[in-house]
This record gives sequence, structure tokens and C-alpha cells, in this order.
Amino acid sequence: MDGFSWIILSPIKQEIFLAVVGMLLLMVGAFRGKTSIGFIMTSVIVAILAAMGSVLLADWTPIDTLNGMVIVDGFSQWMKVLILAGIAGSLTLSVSWLRENDLLKFEYPLLVLFSGVGMLLMVSANNLLSLYVSLELSSLCLYVLAAINRDNLLSSEAGLKYFILGALSSGLLLFGISLVYGYSGTLSYVGISEFLESAQSMPYGVMVGMVFMLAGLAFKVSAVPFHMWTPDVYQGAPTPVTALFAIVPKVAAIGLIIRLLVGPFAMLAQEWMQIIMAVSVGSMLLGAFAGLVQNNIKRLLAYSSIANMGYAMLGLLPNVPEGIAGTIIYLTIYMVMLAGVFAILMSLKRDGKSIENIPDFAGLSKTSPFMAYALTGLLFSMSGIPPLAGFFGKFFVFQAAVAGGYMVVAVIGVLTSVVGAYYYLRLIKVMFFDESAGPVDENKSLSRHLVVVASIAFILLFTVMPNRLLDHALQAAVSLYP
Repeated sequence: MDGFSWIILSPIKQEIFLAVVGMLLLMVGAFRGKTSIGFIMTSVIVAILAAMGSVLLADWTPIDTLNGMVIVDGFSQWMKVLILAGIAGSLTLSVSWLRENDLLKFEYPLLVLFSGVGMLLMVSANNLLSLYVSLELSSLCLYVLAAINRDNLLSSEAGLKYFILGALSSGLLLFGISLVYGYSGTLSYVGISEFLESAQSMPYGVMVGMVFMLAGLAFKVSAVPFHMWTPDVYQGAPTPVTALFAIVPKVAAIGLIIRLLVGPFAMLAQEWMQIIMAVSVGSMLLGAFAGLVQNNIKRLLAYSSIANMGYAMLGLLPNVPEGIAGTIIYLTIYMVMLAGVFAILMSLKRDGKSIENIPDFAGLSKTSPFMAYALTGLLFSMSGIPPLAGFFGKFFVFQAAVAGGYMVVAVIGVLTSVVGAYYYLRLIKVMFFDESAGPVDENKSLSRHLVVVASIAFILLFTVMPNRLLDHALQAAVSLYP
């Protein structure tokens, strides 16, 4: 290729590094088999931490590469740090659990790694083609992970449902891309934006394409009305995989949606605001009320995640940097809280089986006080009770919605947050006031305890530095706006 230089690839050196490491470790696993799992898991975690350090030390000045197909700026770098931290955390949580349940397959960390590479490219995509390829790279690995426990009927069912509905969402997304390309004549974000700016009248074909694209992406964040896969997949997939699904892919998908809406479709803001508002309100309402009747903790967290994606989307409505910054902060806090919750869930067993039903948590404060009090703190934060970090996360997005004139939507968000607090408080009540359901076998895994302690420390320390983190998030959000 004339004029090719390795300098062209330097903005995406982290993705290239992780992809090369993944392929090398895949060969190690193919030759050494199951005995290589320890080496591969450690190597993947080290590689991810090295990539995260590289992102933190890199220059966050906006730059594009590969003929404008990929862009690296403050927003993409912030989201990459979140994605890499989430992947490292979920892999750290999974080691002991996979060993205890005889699921220690060398493919597991590699599938997570390759999915992570796709997510990193998703938030840097600056072209509809790179958007689709990176999204499919991430999704194909997640389909396999959902059904990785193939001897379990629920896991196989989860994988099948996720794959079928995921294929449907990919079809919707691809159809939307084809409409946008057909009417605008370009796949480039910049080209689409310039076409819309110069259009003499409303380009309805592009608008319909945008709607189909948002429908496909709404599936990825389990937003209403494309949420139907979430409870079954969360319950059926192995708990480490559920933790991964809850923590990382939704952060990447929200990042992709943000860049898409404020970039190529900025001129259609009045149209996409209506869609985001409907999706946000529907997700908050369904997530709050459907969670009230759940007895399985993983299904409860599934409906909680649906509601939380609704809250996160509130920050997009005003279409200003302050709102995007509120969403970024919300996603950061949400990811940390979920990591702590899943670390606790994977640490608790009774009679050799994982505790998944809410009544099984009865009397946990007496049998395992550390875990009970840690889980209580995290649940209080997820409820949005001040002065914990979860309160500030909701406060920032509600504040952005009110400032943008979306008072009714913000009120609905506050009310659904109160309703959702019931099922968190119900679990706390079971742990502290119900008769004990028997002794709990608490796993003494150091890595899980470190994740729990780190999560608790974050939700407490955030109260003394919310503005500092918000300022950095605002700088990342500003990089999206020319």
C-alpha cells in the first residue's frame, strides 16, 4: 500500500496489541489444552492492565486514522478505560468461580479478550462500516460465552435466545445502515453529517435508517422494547458471564450510541430525542415495576440494569456536553457498583450451590456479616440514597434533563427510582431481619474481597470528589462537539 506507515496505526495500538496477544495465546491454548488456562488467564489480565495503562498515559488530543474510519479523542479514551477496567474486573472475579464449577476452559478468557477488542473499536468508530464490524466482533464472542456451560440447559437456552435475538438486532442495524448509505452516499460519520447539513429538505430515508439503527443498538443495551432477552440470559448464563454482560458491553454500546447521535445524526436531534425519551421512560418504568416481583437475584439485577440504562439515557436528551458528562459519570459509578455486587454473589454458596434466590439470603448478617454489610452499602448506593456515589450518578443525569427542559421525564425518573429502591431494600430486609436459612459457605477468594473493598471505597470516597471526576468527564464530552 503506497504511503503506508506504522505511525498510521499508532492511535489504535492498544487494540492491535490485545488482538496480537489474543492470537498468540490462542495458539498456546490449542497446543497445551486445559493445562494452559492459568497462564492464559494471567496473561490476558496483565495485557488488559497494560493496555489500560497505555490509554491513561496516551495523548488524548483528537486524531483519526485508517482514512477516517477510526477516531481517538477524550471521549473514546475515557470509555476505553472503563471497558478495560470492567473486563479486568470480570476476569478477576471469574477465576475461582470457573474452577469451582469445572468450567475452566482456556477459550473463556480469550473470548472475553476478543470481545473487548471489539468494544474498544466500537467507541472509536467513525464510519458505519467500522461500527458494524466492531459490534459483530464483540457480539459473536458474547453469544458463545452465554452458552459456554453447554451441559446446563438454562445456559444453552440463554445462548440460543441471545444469538437469535442478537441476529435480529444485527439485521435491523444493517438495514438501517443500508438506508443511510443509500440516501447519503457515504458511510463516513463526517460525510453523513455534511450531507444532512446541506440537505434542502428533511431526508426521510436517512431518518428511517437512523430509527432502524437505534432499534438494533437498543437491543445491545437491553432498553425497552428490546429488553426481552435480558432476564433469561442473565439467569441462564454462568454468573461470571452475567457479570461481564452487566458490567461491560452496555457501557460500550452506550458510548457507541452517544457518538452516533451527536456526530452524524446531530442535525436530526429533534427526531432522535423523541426516540431516546420514549426508550428511556419505558426502560425506567418496566425496570422498576417488573423487578418488584422477582425472587431470583440475577433476574432482579437484569430488570435493574434495564432501569439503569433508562437513567443513563436521560443525560442524552439535552444534547449538550454537561448531559453527556452526566451519563459518563453514571456509567462509571454503575459499573463499579455492579462489580462489587457480583463479587459478593460469587462468594456465597450453600450446600455447594450458588445462592441465587432472594429468600436464601435470609440471616446473612449473622452468618456472613462482612458480605451482608458490604452488599447493603452497594444496594443503598444503587437505590440512589445520599451521600453515596449512586445518588450523585442519578443527580447528574436528572439535573441535565431538568436543565434541558425535560422536567416530566426527570420526575418519572425520580419516581421510578423510588419504586426500584423497594426491591433493593427488600433484599436488605431479608438479610438482616428474616430467620437464617442456614450457614453460608463463604469463599475466601482474595481477588473477590479486593473487588468488594474497592467498590465500597469508591462509593464512599466519591462523595468527597464528585466535581473533580465530573470535570474530567466534561472534558471528555466536550471532545465530541466541534
